[in-house]
Amino acid sequence: MTVEHELNNVLGRLQELHPKQIDLSLGRIQNLLARLGSPQNTLPPVIHIAGTNGKGSTIAFLRAIFEAAGLRVHVYTSPHLVDFMERIVLAGEVISGDNLNQVLADSERANDGEAITFFEITTAAAFLAFASVPADIVILETGLGGRLDATNIIEKPALTAITPISMDHMHFLGNSLGKIAAEKAAIQKQGVPSVVASQQKVAQEVLVAHAREVGTDIFLYGRDWQVATDTGDFVYRSSKRNLKLPKPSLYGAHQIINAGCAIACLEKLGTTHITEKAIRNGLKNTIWPGRLERLREGRLVASLPNDWEIWLDGGHNAGAGEALGQTLSDWNEKPTHLVVGMLETKQIHDFLAPLAPQTKSMHMIEIPDEPKTAKASSLASVAHALGVRTAISKNVRSAISDIIAKEKIASRILVCGSLYLLGHIYKLNN
Repeated sequence: MTVEHELNNVLGRLQELHPKQIDLSLGRIQNLLARLGSPQNTLPPVIHIAGTNGKGSTIAFLRAIFEAAGLRVHVYTSPHLVDFMERIVLAGEVISGDNLNQVLADSERANDGEAITFFEITTAAAFLAFASVPADIVILETGLGGRLDATNIIEKPALTAITPISMDHMHFLGNSLGKIAAEKAAIQKQGVPSVVASQQKVAQEVLVAHAREVGTDIFLYGRDWQVATDTGDFVYRSSKRNLKLPKPSLYGAHQIINAGCAIACLEKLGTTHITEKAIRNGLKNTIWPGRLERLREGRLVASLPNDWEIWLDGGHNAGAGEALGQTLSDWNEKPTHLVVGMLETKQIHDFLAPLAPQTKSMHMIEIPDEPKTAKASSLASVAHALGVRTAISKNVRSAISDIIAKEKIASRILVCGSLYLLGHIYKLNN
């Protein structure tokens, strides 16, 4: 049996241990971790990050800066794009198939058939992997919310950070921005400094109030730190630092906020040994696939006429739509056409509305092999109501072919709406 086949088998078994894909609780992972010898208590300093938008990009910036400074970094993120192994980075390297199989098997054995969600048991496996490999720091991304997220089992992180909060996952986290913010605020802990990025007023008020209640030092965007663009560069300012830095490698104005959040985390950690040179090199070399990423080679790229471009973005909520719309408004030199696939659980109108004025057409598809995909007809109905020229396509390839056939000048094609869709695109393009 190959490593890949063995991995697929164990991941399949773990998905069957709980009837619900999502059932927020800390009790089950607490019990499992105790059986595993509490590996979460033996980790290097942990940075715990929650939020709706920008978590992954902030983590990518932090990792790149730490590694530019010579530090060994563990990282846990979700979901993955193509391969589950992407979720776990051990001291700078994606976990090997053999290592992942081992920690998953150990976790499955310790769980002994008890009910536990897929995310909970795989998070326990990640902690087991982290505890076995020396590193200088752990960067931990919440999966959903914060209060009852499996990652919130860490009792005393070195730092927490909360990126911009938007309406998403309302059926789990609450039907208002304030309720969602309260769930995410719960990663803030007494005596642990907390960095807060740019927020809507309601969310910010909730985060500030919770920080005051639990007794944590909050480092707030707009009050304690800020960023601004300056003739091709960007500036990070606080009472202690004034850095003029090159724009980060990740594209889009919203990435300035995310890069600033990463630098604010460094400041609150007290990492005086991380030089401005390391920050510059980290920002320049950050890689985070699927976040307003241009594909520059591969089969899909090769199918395009000269001077055409294809871009990918996994955003899928109102905040992501607003950030993406802002970027599209600056793309004036070429028409932009969208290929959109989304999950039926998302707020389709709220994502598409900011994009509608900035796009020449939207081609709606269903996400392959995804049972929760929104119907292409449902997506098209929303786009049509927004006044956009809309089409329904069988798949990504046919959508691209249709756009090329109808558009006579060089254009941009942006595939967006879901990280699950982007995983499919990467496979098509290889």
